[in-house]
Amino acid sequence: MGEYKFDTIKVRGGYNPKDHNDSVSVPIYATASFEVGEAERFERLTSLSEEGYIYSRLSNPTVSVLENRIAALDGGVAAVGVASGMAAITYSLLAVAEGGGRILTTHQLYGGTVDALKKLYPKFGIKIDKIDNDSDIQEFRKAIKEDTKAIFIESISNPNAVISDIEKIAKIAHENDIPLIVDNTFATPYLFNPIKHGADIVVYSATKALSGHGNVIGGIIVDSGNFNWANGKYPQFTESYFTLKDLNGNERSYIDAFKEGAFAGKIRLDYLTYFGAVLSPFDAYLILIGLETLSERVQKQISNTQKIVNYLKTEEGVSWISYPTIETSPYKSLADKYFSKGIGSTFTFGFNGNSEQIYKLINSVKLFSYQANVGDARSLIVNTVKTTHGELNEEQLKLAKIPQETIRLSIGLEDAEDLINDLKQAFREALR
Repeated sequence: MGEYKFDTIKVRGGYNPKDHNDSVSVPIYATASFEVGEAERFERLTSLSEEGYIYSRLSNPTVSVLENRIAALDGGVAAVGVASGMAAITYSLLAVAEGGGRILTTHQLYGGTVDALKKLYPKFGIKIDKIDNDSDIQEFRKAIKEDTKAIFIESISNPNAVISDIEKIAKIAHENDIPLIVDNTFATPYLFNPIKHGADIVVYSATKALSGHGNVIGGIIVDSGNFNWANGKYPQFTESYFTLKDLNGNERSYIDAFKEGAFAGKIRLDYLTYFGAVLSPFDAYLILIGLETLSERVQKQISNTQKIVNYLKTEEGVSWISYPTIETSPYKSLADKYFSKGIGSTFTFGFNGNSEQIYKLINSVKLFSYQANVGDARSLIVNTVKTTHGELNEEQLKLAKIPQETIRLSIGLEDAEDLINDLKQAFREALR
């Protein structure tokens, strides 16, 4: 559907009703297995000589529609749906650093990602390097080592909405023959397309704004098809495997079998199939339903967010606001460069009060929900240090620029005036 625009693809991309008994809505294929028919066809399917379905741990028609739709929206050659955003990150990083190596990243990441990188990856022979100043592009260049396998960043960071200069970072990655992997969860493909700016792999927590209703856990991995996995640094893509044999019994590599979609092919056949974080067809259906209103939801959320940010500028209980559209933000120029439609609905502010008053502020809101999701149709509030980044110690919080007074808001679809009034009364209660 390359000739169609974003809003058409988000509703119709990757789906032809004639292939599904003329069903207007994407059907939920609630089946573990698929009838293959003749024995010879099984060999054609497993050798990739014929397209089709065998077992839902490998692929499923409902999930395939979602994968194809997201790939089309992002401009990728293929996508793989998985059971969560963390699975999308984990599979992507493990696949590039298979056998050992280093991942280069920043301190501006979701707390669960930070903890996993520190606690788990070294046990798999993968070392993590972090730059201290995400605004200094030269730090990325200097930090790359001989065994660095990828750069990993968030397009809009959690929680402070920090923006990275994707094009410059991508250039440095490619100068060193390594891919750039971008977590685009906060932005969604509606606000930002990392592949157009040089990213090689894009990951999403579909739990957030992609689905937008807080009713599903899911993740997506998008393969741009642009990276050269045969550059000598990634033997896992060039080695021949018995499981990739063709109809004549010849062993093939992932590049032989999947061409430019080798990364997505490896994720599907190795990590999804054997590690098993499978996205269910029902969950894929829920994400597809949410995706149909992505533009409209995000536009309203951004409008609400701007109104609330403007109010918080005048609130005595607020000491600072971290949102890139603010004129004083160090990321304002990058916001103007990359985010013409807006910068999303999640941001942080500093609360002028002690720890007891922070609890009182949160306990006093009536419309805002106290929960750790973002991109939801409902507005959410959390004290970041205790929730989304509760895994971080004092040193890590300092490096991530998350002081104790940090409050994170995710703005939903309610009336902006009602949300502002809710915050006003909560501030009064907390600071009384």
